[in-house]
Amino acid sequence: MRFLPVRDDALLIELDDLPSTLALFDSLSSDPISGAGELIPGARTLLVFYRPSAVTPEQIVRAVRSRDLDGRVAGEGALIEIPVTYDGEDLDEVAGLLGLSAAEVVRLHTGQDYAVGFTGFAPGFAYLSGGHPVLDVPRRSSPRTRIPAGSVALAGTFSGVYPRESPGGWQLIGTTAARMWDLSRERPALLLPGDRVRFVDVSGGARAAVTVAADADADADADAAAGSAAEVTHGLEILDPGMLALLQDLGRPGYASMGVSTSGALDPVSLRAANRLVGNPTGTAGLELTFGGLRLTARGEQVLAVTGAPVPLTISTPADADGGNPRSRDVAMHRPFALGAGEELVLGRPTSGLRSYLAVRGGFDLEPVLGSLSTDVLAGLGPEPVTAGAVLPVGRPARGIPAVAVPDASAVEGAATPAEVVLDVVLGPRTDWFSADAVETLTGQSWLVSARSNRVGLRLEGEPLTRVVGAELPSEGTVSGAIQIPPNGQPVLFLADHPLTGGYPVIGAVATHHLPLAGQLPPGARIRFRPIGPFSEYTLADNPEVTP
Repeated sequence: MRFLPVRDDALLIELDDLPSTLALFDSLSSDPISGAGELIPGARTLLVFYRPSAVTPEQIVRAVRSRDLDGRVAGEGALIEIPVTYDGEDLDEVAGLLGLSAAEVVRLHTGQDYAVGFTGFAPGFAYLSGGHPVLDVPRRSSPRTRIPAGSVALAGTFSGVYPRESPGGWQLIGTTAARMWDLSRERPALLLPGDRVRFVDVSGGARAAVTVAADADADADADAAAGSAAEVTHGLEILDPGMLALLQDLGRPGYASMGVSTSGALDPVSLRAANRLVGNPTGTAGLELTFGGLRLTARGEQVLAVTGAPVPLTISTPADADGGNPRSRDVAMHRPFALGAGEELVLGRPTSGLRSYLAVRGGFDLEPVLGSLSTDVLAGLGPEPVTAGAVLPVGRPARGIPAVAVPDASAVEGAATPAEVVLDVVLGPRTDWFSADAVETLTGQSWLVSARSNRVGLRLEGEPLTRVVGAELPSEGTVSGAIQIPPNGQPVLFLADHPLTGGYPVIGAVATHHLPLAGQLPPGARIRFRPIGPFSEYTLADNPEVTP
């Protein structure tokens, strides 16, 4: 085994193969290490999160090395049959690559059961291993920007089914009407690690009927939502959402086995502060507002607070029934303020930073998805982005939680620096995949944040990084703050809505204390990375006195 640094609260254990990875995953799941958290298996790695206050990396190394994995196999789940129409765009190309006919590819794909090794990329996307060894094909040299939901695909020795429309580079050999991800089920993911999968060749008639039924359900849900908005008497009515308004809380940890990343507010420091100001529990969902521009009106009396990227706040009071003139007043950031029934609040554009957070006393009275109101834009989980005309019902405040004054300081202060922002980074886990001067290239220049950045990640522009290991990296777990290097050498800094697993090497990751600052960086900002220390593997020799 190799033990590689990932972030200041995560490490990566590299093993020989997928069976060894799943055996260790099963061992650590059934008998956890004290202080260790969520586990994310990959093709031959296990990503381990931990609480630095409770356990050290060296203690984890010692505890893992003491495990006896001989003869241990991961638990075996159910056998699930997936009907497939073999009509994929790449079926003939795959057959040509393998020197087979298309019919022979189908025969091999349906003739052997697969096992769910791990999940990632998107909720419900399972990496299936154990198929016929002949079915070993490379990813497409140029990934597609759009792959329909239900596409059955191959990459390397893995097979998989895309649960929703998304970009991807796998070879498409068929389609299925089976729903890989359905929140109406008790177990939303059809496939979980340990399950076995059998592909069954079927005719293509059932797919359209299933799709039509799904669309009809969606239309019914939309009609129900429109009807309920008119009934809300205590809430916030959105007149203009600005550039992007999303509901966000502290995310939905604990669902990695279904391919679901945590997501959540990009600047949780500011969200917690806003909630403390109005007397909410700190994890209550608020509105994350990108580049201001929000206009809303209150239904009923409300108490609000705005933190994060500083914006002007103006409240307008309409003319009263006795003919009084309309009037307006300014209110301050980082202070609770009252918004009377019928009054309108307008947020201007930020003077620094990018994202502001609005909290309302009582929080939003909406149904959570997997325990959270966070909107994950990559996975398509959680509430839809807030639109004009939406009415967000506000709950009644919890008793016994007083409003607490908080300092004006936030992660945005660093983003206000006109020259560049310095972010601390932990080097690893794949620093050694790059040339000797790659770390100097990473840390010795100022990187420009591209306009193509979003909640998934910041695309950075600068002198590209050069790899020395040209092999394809088997998919492995990733973290928020990971600096992933695609083939063009231009880094992508993952933010909260990043995929759970990735196939490009990560040279380092932003330290946890600077993640809120990274989430506030607008396009055009400049970043300089500052390593916390050199890249090195964790070994017992690092601290021989450590005991598990």
